[in-house]
Amino acid sequence: MMDLKRIYWTRVGLRLAFAATMMWLGVSVAVAFMPKGSAGTNTSTVSEIFRGMFDGVVAAVMLPGLVAIVLTVIAGFINARDVRRRDPARRFTRQQRREGMARAGGQCEMETGFGRRCSRPAEHGDHFYPWSKGGSTSQQNFVAACARCNRAKGAGIPSPRQQERLERRRLGYVAPGSTLSVGERQPLPDAHRR
Repeated sequence: MMDLKRIYWTRVGLRLAFAATMMWLGVSVAVAFMPKGSAGTNTSTVSEIFRGMFDGVVAAVMLPGLVAIVLTVIAGFINARDVRRRDPARRFTRQQRREGMARAGGQCEMETGFGRRCSRPAEHGDHFYPWSKGGSTSQQNFVAACARCNRAKGAGIPSPRQQERLERRRLGYVAPGSTLSVGERQPLPDAHRR
C-alpha cells in the first residue's frame, strides 16, 4: 500500500505544481502588460512601446515557463514509465472474473456517498489501480464494479483513503483467510533482458 500512496501523492503534487505554475505564468503575463508609471513627458514611438511590452512579457514568463517545461518533462517521463509497466494481459481471465465476483458476492465494491458500499449489482471487473497506469491484471487488483461506478472511476488512481475504506469494507463480506488488500502495480520490465 505504501507504494500506491507514494504514487498517488506524487501525481497529486505534480498536478498542483503544474496548476500553480500556470497561475504564476498568467499573473506574470498580466503584470507585464500593465502600464508602467512614467515620469515627465515620454514621446515613445509605437514600435518602442511594443518592443518594451514584448521584452517585459519575455522577462516575466522566463522563469515560470522554464518551471512549466520541467514539470511537463517529468509528467512525460512518468507517463512513459506507466506505458512500460502495462500488463500484457489487458482483460481479466474468466477464472479471475468468477473469483472476483464471488468474493464480492456479485455486488459492486465501489463506494457511494459517505464511503458506503454501492448497492448495485456488479457488472464489470475493474482494475483498482488502472491498467493504463501500470496496474496489474491480477486478482489482487480486481474490483467488482457496476457500470456507473466503473465509468465514474475511469482511469483515475484511487486515493489511499479510498483504498483503506475498500479494504475495511471487505472485512464484512470476504471469507476469512482471504486477502483483503486491493491494488497491485506491475513491476518495470528488466532493462537488461532486452
